[in-house]
Amino acid sequence: MIDTHAHLGDDAAEVLDRARAAGVTHVVDVATTVDGARRSLARAELRDDLHVVVGIHPHEAAAHPDTEPLKELLAHPKAVAVGETGLDYYRDYAPRAAQKQLFDAQLDLASTSGKPVVIHTRAADDDTRARLVVHRGTVILHCFSSPPLLDAALDHGWYVSFAGNVTYKNAYDLRDAARRVPVERLLAETDSPYLAPQPVRGQRNEPAFVRHTYEALAHMRGVTPDELTAQLDANAARVFGL
Repeated sequence: MIDTHAHLGDDAAEVLDRARAAGVTHVVDVATTVDGARRSLARAELRDDLHVVVGIHPHEAAAHPDTEPLKELLAHPKAVAVGETGLDYYRDYAPRAAQKQLFDAQLDLASTSGKPVVIHTRAADDDTRARLVVHRGTVILHCFSSPPLLDAALDHGWYVSFAGNVTYKNAYDLRDAARRVPVERLLAETDSPYLAPQPVRGQRNEPAFVRHTYEALAHMRGVTPDELTAQLDANAARVFGL
């Protein structure tokens, strides 16, 4: 199993050891700031099972608008994608104009670097869609929770990644979306330490728990967990170059 989106902290070594014991072979650690990306890359240099997504979260658009340092970081052999980047009009922690400018800059970085881009979008479907449909690179909709974006994802061949919230009892729209995504474009993640899957809901999430999401996705698609795991791991390896 591969956890394609996690946010690791100071206890990363212990968390990753628990993940490996649970059958997780790789974890993709996702940065939200330039300094965070540097720490994540330094950590990844010490482990074969860890790779990094380098970028600036939309919440940080006002405080950290400069994407120039990301260019050097993206050249690191453990840097596998740009992000997470996008738009968040739900929290509005940064001005929307600043979010858009930062998003556009990181889309340009993804294009010039040839790396996939990992998208965070919340309550911003129209502005997110407008930018992504003209982006020529590989798109990953992380922690998919915007059913109105599903048709665009299907039309444009974007990867769609589901986190623990797809397992929640009332997540009918997300489960319907998870059944509709072509299996070769499907991914699974924890988005840890957030959104622990239903069997462990209320705990701090961590990569070891991604197995619950794999199992739930297999059940809702009517295949065995082993069959789905093999396909999703192949998808993750392909899109991130693992």
